[in-house]
Amino acid sequence: MKDMLSGQIDLTRLLDPASAADLIASLDLCGALTARDATATCAMTGSPRFLNEDDASVARQAGRAAGLLKAWQESGSELCARIGGSYAFAIVDAKRECVFLAVDRFAVHTLCYRVDERTLAFSDRADCVPGGSDELDPQAIFDYLYFHMIPAPRTIFKGVRRLPAANALLVDRQGVHEIRHWPLRFDEHHRQPFAASRDAFRKLIREGVSDEIVGHQRVGAFLSGGTDSSTIAGMLCEVTGQAAPAYSIGFAADGYDEMEYARLAAKHFGCQHHEYYVTPADLLASIPAVAQHHDQPFGNSSALPAYYCAKMAAADGCSKMLAGDGGDELFGGNSRYATQRLFEFYQSVPEALRQRIEPLCSDDSVLRRIPGLKQATGYVRHSRIPMPDRLQSFNLIMQLDPAKVLTADFLAQVDLGEPSKHMQATWSECRAPSLINRMLAYDWRYTLADSDLPKVRGATEMAGLAVGYPLLADRLTDFSMALPSNWKLRRFKLRWFFKEALRGYLPDKIITKSKKGFGLPFGVWATRDPALRKLAEDSLHSLATRGIVRPDFVQRLIKEHLSEHPGYYGEMVWILMVLEQWLRGQETRRATE
Repeated sequence: MKDMLSGQIDLTRLLDPASAADLIASLDLCGALTARDATATCAMTGSPRFLNEDDASVARQAGRAAGLLKAWQESGSELCARIGGSYAFAIVDAKRECVFLAVDRFAVHTLCYRVDERTLAFSDRADCVPGGSDELDPQAIFDYLYFHMIPAPRTIFKGVRRLPAANALLVDRQGVHEIRHWPLRFDEHHRQPFAASRDAFRKLIREGVSDEIVGHQRVGAFLSGGTDSSTIAGMLCEVTGQAAPAYSIGFAADGYDEMEYARLAAKHFGCQHHEYYVTPADLLASIPAVAQHHDQPFGNSSALPAYYCAKMAAADGCSKMLAGDGGDELFGGNSRYATQRLFEFYQSVPEALRQRIEPLCSDDSVLRRIPGLKQATGYVRHSRIPMPDRLQSFNLIMQLDPAKVLTADFLAQVDLGEPSKHMQATWSECRAPSLINRMLAYDWRYTLADSDLPKVRGATEMAGLAVGYPLLADRLTDFSMALPSNWKLRRFKLRWFFKEALRGYLPDKIITKSKKGFGLPFGVWATRDPALRKLAEDSLHSLATRGIVRPDFVQRLIKEHLSEHPGYYGEMVWILMVLEQWLRGQETRRATE
């Protein structure tokens, strides 16, 4: 397990010149690395990369925390422009009378904090912020049910916030300021010959893998059989010059198993391939532990197979795993990118014509009862929804109707429109002209920073492993932002450049396959395995006593809906079950404290 990053600062002493220096001398900050000079102290975790050679020299000689302090003394709150890599750190400065917290571009490492007039406290876990309240935030619970995770800056705890990806926090005499330190700038006019771009791309991936394995004797790779994980596994073999260990998860359920492709990639690159088939019994044994490991409710069901994959690697002697996360979100690989391009075509229809078409597509229109025309009216109705709300048009809890799912008392405490406001603010951060780049930037927040990376981070932490993401290396990210937008989504072809650049490196069968990953057949298994179904039922009935979810909805969900559509309703059962298991874990923790 990694060292926790945490601390608590008395702001009244820090902002008092007479006592600030003594505060720095006595301050106890926890982190993987710490450093102190006459006026400031720093605690950090992660692997910041220093862009300035003088900073890098100090870091090599005295440690990365000392390198950060040097950069801070020279640049203050502009420090993050001098570093890259993955990191989270806190700097307390008596001379400048301030505290500065920051996390990396994608929040590979996290920081949560609470601040009032007297105190700033922080931790890399929301449930470990010193002096934090255990009072839960109803809006955060609704956000979890909406997104299946809680997007930053909110956390499950009232008064505790999480720094969003690429953000810093400055607390000084002028107040509390959240600063975005990495602007979202896409160069959509850059042009480079394909061959040169392909060669640069492959070189950058190789460098990213090389950087991640430094200091580790045995490094493995997650291998789902998709383009991203297969590329990383292949590059790991190439960089190490030996058969690299690769770990794959399978499911004995129709439509969920991708072991065929993982085996194909492992054979193609000569990996040491290790397989494990997750069973309903594994879910039964591990759901409480996985749910309770996270610092707040986290409903990404792939967390459990990812844990079994990491656990297998740890038992095999690995100290670090490489994950392929980021390829879809940097190079245009998610199917919704093509879907939204189709819907966006409607926006080019002349306004006068749209005014004639749209009344014909209303709920009571006779056209909606005619096969073929029903689909056409659905296209118009869906296309009218502006981005980014259109991305959540079929949001699970909104489709089920919050009033039928949640109690009236709970609903009275939340704003059902808050997720939309959050999405709009995130969407507005990126000013790229093309739809594809705006969707990518949007997904860097919701899909990567708030969902996929916490999933992998949690899985590897539980197994006692470090984790690296070569496809999210700064240089590769910058490279992706300078690619022509139609190289990411060419007409309706996803990640065109990525696939074409790796043609001949990856097996063709993997390049042309559809994406699945480590998707979990929970709903299917919950209808067939009595013990797993009992765990779900007990969890949901217990949750219904907490005043959040309506008991009659829980009854219908379990007795009727789940068996009718296991895949669709199984997702709601999963996120409610995980919420209850997480709440139980918090109650146990408080009782032992």
